[in-house]
Amino acid sequence: MFISPRISVIGLGYVGLPLAIHLARHFDVIGFDIDATRIAELKLGEDRTDEVADEALRDTKMDFTNDEAALAGTDIFIVTVPTPVDSDNAPDLGPIRGASETVARNLAKGAVVVYESTVYPGVTEDVCGPILEAGSGLSCGADFFLGYSPERINPGDREHTVDRITKVVAGQTPEVTAQLAAIYGAVNSGDVFEARNIRTAEAAKVIENAQRDINIAFVNEVAVILNGLGLDVLDVLEAANTKWNFLPFQPGLVGGHCIGVDPFYLAYAAQSIGHNPEVVLAGRRINDSMGAYIADEIAARLTAQPARVLVLGLTFKENVPDLRNTRVVDIVSRLTETGHRVDVHDPHADREEARQFYGIELLPSLEDASGYDAVIGAVCHAEYSELEVGSLVLLLADGGVLADIKGIWRGVDFPEGYRRWQL
Repeated sequence: MFISPRISVIGLGYVGLPLAIHLARHFDVIGFDIDATRIAELKLGEDRTDEVADEALRDTKMDFTNDEAALAGTDIFIVTVPTPVDSDNAPDLGPIRGASETVARNLAKGAVVVYESTVYPGVTEDVCGPILEAGSGLSCGADFFLGYSPERINPGDREHTVDRITKVVAGQTPEVTAQLAAIYGAVNSGDVFEARNIRTAEAAKVIENAQRDINIAFVNEVAVILNGLGLDVLDVLEAANTKWNFLPFQPGLVGGHCIGVDPFYLAYAAQSIGHNPEVVLAGRRINDSMGAYIADEIAARLTAQPARVLVLGLTFKENVPDLRNTRVVDIVSRLTETGHRVDVHDPHADREEARQFYGIELLPSLEDASGYDAVIGAVCHAEYSELEVGSLVLLLADGGVLADIKGIWRGVDFPEGYRRWQL
């Protein structure tokens, strides 16, 4: 076991950066990312993800680099790159393969390579291990060792930070597991669960988000049913939540890099053994259909043809700048395809990223916004929940529709002459 290991964190996004910052308070840490712009921003003390405070960045002792040479002498590599899906919703292991190749070129005898990226069971040992061997000329399990510790970062969550959550760890040997438990335990006061093996830890991670996806899918389907029956789903859920074991999920769009993606990794593993994952994929179909359903419900209430529509919020969740896999674009696309003119505003999203990823030109502000036939509250940013009735009325044309997807203004009394729709 390393007494004072030198640690390199590969990938400095929503997961890697907070982890690296916390590790650097106890160990010698290198933060590596292939994005030179990202490294330059971090060196200036700026985190575009808003996961780490500027002060914490300025005070850290760790080094940020995109130079592979700095990885020499690393004892523990921790890989935290994204694991997306491709256009067919099959696992895209490109980023994790690329990160493994980078590590392989800088791998020394005795080193441990830990993966935090969400994968299906077997990827660490069956995919990454051989890449590391091929690129380093070393033998896995003899010259270097593997580990897995699934990330549990929830973007924008200031309560469940990496130093306040249980970390699951698993190593290729009991000694590696003990080493990882000590390293992660230094960050979170020893709150570590040692999984039976690497595959068990991989499986635990992928089912965590699949479970949430399925539960949200159930509530989304319930919302569709209750809307058809003329009932308010939030009223119904409020009543049902008084039962001690009712699960408090709410309907809405399911995006982001985790919940909207990880179930496909589980489905891929299931199909590889000849099993049809009906529940998992049904949940995905329901959740992926919600954007079109919402758009169609709103369009049915529009009297102007074509209508002017304002969408408030584009990120995948409230109070974060993360645009990855946001399903708000499904609403925008559906309304645009049916001939309506759609404007989008988001105070947290990066305007260039919105343009580059989705072809959406964000409004710079709401200062001159008015006269819309419909205003859609798509993301519950604090700025929108603080809007007063008068400000909302100014955004709408006479007789306009306020569509509240997230129940942002559920308790707000609205003047007569305007219509409301709520998921």
